[in-house]
Amino acid sequence: MNTGSQFARLCWVGFLARFSYALARNPVLPLFALTLGAGPEAVGLAVGISTVTGILFKLPSGALSDVIGRRRTMLAGLVFFGLAPFAYLFITDYWQLVAVRFLHGFATAIYGPVAMAVVADIAGARKGELLSWFSSVGIIGGLLGAPVGGLMLSLTALPEGGYAPWAFPMVYAVCGLAGFSALLLGFRTLLREEQVAGGGFGERLGRFVSGIREVSSDRRVVAASAMEGVQNMSMGALEAFLPIYAVTVAGLSAFEAGLLWASQIVVTMLAKPLMGRVSDRAGRKPLIVTGLLCCAVSFAAVPWLAGFWALLAACLVFGLGEALVTSSSAAMVAELCKANQYGTAMGVFGTIFDVGHAAGPIVAGLLVASLGYAPAFAIISALLLVSVPWFVAATRDVRKGAAEGRNS
Repeated sequence: MNTGSQFARLCWVGFLARFSYALARNPVLPLFALTLGAGPEAVGLAVGISTVTGILFKLPSGALSDVIGRRRTMLAGLVFFGLAPFAYLFITDYWQLVAVRFLHGFATAIYGPVAMAVVADIAGARKGELLSWFSSVGIIGGLLGAPVGGLMLSLTALPEGGYAPWAFPMVYAVCGLAGFSALLLGFRTLLREEQVAGGGFGERLGRFVSGIREVSSDRRVVAASAMEGVQNMSMGALEAFLPIYAVTVAGLSAFEAGLLWASQIVVTMLAKPLMGRVSDRAGRKPLIVTGLLCCAVSFAAVPWLAGFWALLAACLVFGLGEALVTSSSAAMVAELCKANQYGTAMGVFGTIFDVGHAAGPIVAGLLVASLGYAPAFAIISALLLVSVPWFVAATRDVRKGAAEGRNS
């Protein structure tokens, strides 16, 4: 199978997997939790518990893939995509939902870093471009999952309120079918001979531990991953509080608030492949720095804007900044490591990414509650700005052409 055909199949696997996962998450999951009697705090736990799985297991999953093989590890992640959704059909109380969400989190915890490593393996000198295309296809799947899930619930809504008894089982059955389709296509794509280092259990365990130690101690890998984490923290904060600000402060409708968030995602999705190609040629660091500056300025501006078009402009700039950072950071991490450590590197990257994603809404919530929107957004923007000189200093010995897109 040539590289183009293999990459196309990987993209289809990624699309189906992300569609399935998004279908299970929002807005279906919070509404399902409410029907089980969950309060606001309990809903938050049900939504966030799968991120905890990622924080705990992305790094060891990525490192394990370097030892036993990336393709078989990726298939293990796809097994969770394909089978875990059917567990929702048997849920009868809230704590069962929390347990299933934690279990479902293994899907992205295992699949996420390993899939990126598989793409990096076949990308050669086009790491930035192909990793960005792969990410954008996954974003499309995630974008479709949420409205499809919402539409399915809307069609089953009862006149007196609530939903038909079979509404949530129907959604999660479709979720399971999409995930199982990703698993079947994954088997066809990934069940091939793969070169992995031999040795007994002790030797493989030693490589597993040394790989984690070597990658995690590389300040350049940590710095590049941290830029994605910091940017993702601001993105999580914007995701949580842009709709609330737009409706309660700026006086916009919920529909307009949704358009604002959708515009940011669409710009990121469309710009990432192009920015990835640019970073392959011009280098990773300039794009990461420029992207962080775009995110910082546009994020800080949000509380000072009131009209729809002004907020839309800020969201478009933020989306472009996100594309600049995310199209380059993962590729830079891959290029800073040996090829046989891509999985570990992406595990470190994914763990820091998840920490930022989980921290963003929490930090923003505490700051907004105590200080208000303008100071809260300014503090988070300042964190983005402060991270830039640290990143530049930490990666000062990264030469263009060595780890910025010129070599594979």
